Amino acid sequence: MRAVSVAAPRAGDLGAGLLLAAVGATAFSGKAIIVKLAYRHGVDAVTLIMYRMLFALPIFAAMAWWAGRGKPALTGRDWLGVTGLGVTGYYLASFLDFVGLQYIGAALERLILYLNPTLVLFLGWLMYRRPVTRVHVAGMALSYAGVLLVFGQEVGLLGPQAAWGTALVFASAVSYAFYLTYSGQLVQRLGSLRLVGLATSVACLCCVLQFLLLRPIEAAWVAPPVIWLSVLNATLCTAVPVLLVMMAIERIGSSMTAQAGMVGPLSTIFMGVWILGEPFTPWMAAGTVLVLAGIYVFSRSKA
Repeated sequence: MRAVSVAAPRAGDLGAGLLLAAVGATAFSGKAIIVKLAYRHGVDAVTLIMYRMLFALPIFAAMAWWAGRGKPALTGRDWLGVTGLGVTGYYLASFLDFVGLQYIGAALERLILYLNPTLVLFLGWLMYRRPVTRVHVAGMALSYAGVLLVFGQEVGLLGPQAAWGTALVFASAVSYAFYLTYSGQLVQRLGSLRLVGLATSVACLCCVLQFLLLRPIEAAWVAPPVIWLSVLNATLCTAVPVLLVMMAIERIGSSMTAQAGMVGPLSTIFMGVWILGEPFTPWMAAGTVLVLAGIYVFSRSKA
């Protein structure tokens, strides 16, 4: 998503922007809670993500249409780029995340995904030789130490399956980092809203096709709560946060929006303890503090 520079937001814009960013981050974080609740009804990842994307498809298709009104049609190269980004950045990242949540808690999942800026920086250094400063390294060391701390607790509680779940969610974060790394030129050409709408629509179609190829049609018969949870996931935790975060960036800029987004992991931990009954231990608290501190230090670098 292209950063919007806001030098000095007005008091009204500042308050509204911070509120939009915080609510958007909290809504995004609710996705893991809803997925964990749906798994309690015996549904598998392929079916669950199909329903989420099926309900989200009309919203993102409408978003792409709205953002593309009066603009030139996409070229063949544009469609190739949109398809590639939709498959890697949304379909693959979402599917790996859903599968990983079968094996680890919601709090660890959110902390791993919160490492995304560090992965984008690493890919930028690897592919484009973009500079990495000592501040970056210090922030990364703190944040990864925090994840390892929480991971150690998760292994003690859940056993070896936690390692598999952590690997899947980390792969999801890497997949989305590729999307962010390669989307720059398309964002400039198509606009962020149009690109998100098109790429996510591609991902939605991939998830529906995946279900049709891997599951019999009878597998679509699931418990009614799964349907309602999927509707909630597709709207409140998928489409709505995208719009809220974009509105926040317009008011206060990408840097302040990212910092306000630190409420996301905290809200996931709170909802995990309150709704799912996940344990909250000193190790979890210490790991979360390290991750948030590390990403904050990382984001302060001007390189």
